Amino acid sequence: MGMTMTQKILAKHAGVDSVKPGDLITCRLDMVLANDITAPPAIAQFEKIGKPVFDKDKISLVPDHFTPNKDIKSAGLAKIVRDFAKKHQITHYFEVGRVGIEHVLLPEQGIVAPGML
Repeated sequence: MGMTMTQKILAKHAGVDSVKPGDLITCRLDMVLANDITAPPAIAQFEKIGKPVFDKDKISLVPDHFTPNKDIKSAGLAKIVRDFAKKHQITHYFEVGRVGIEHVLLPEQGIVAPGML
């Protein structure tokens, strides 16, 4: 039986001929997405590692859950994301006024397309 569309995308990005359920694969990523909830703890761990970002053009940071900020805590989360984006010159950082729903924004802006991972 042939592979599903998802399996074909995963196989292509893993550099293998095929994948099946249960396979453990390592893939080349086209884009990494984080928001004002997921990015701050990831940034904290990233800073502990102390290595440079893998590719500033393949990271999208979209503070869309608490934007505009509802309180001081959410403003702090947005600041963590903003500071990280500036420090690492992240190409696809969406500040207030440029922001939208993260899962809609990236395709609308042409940052992701079908078949990307």
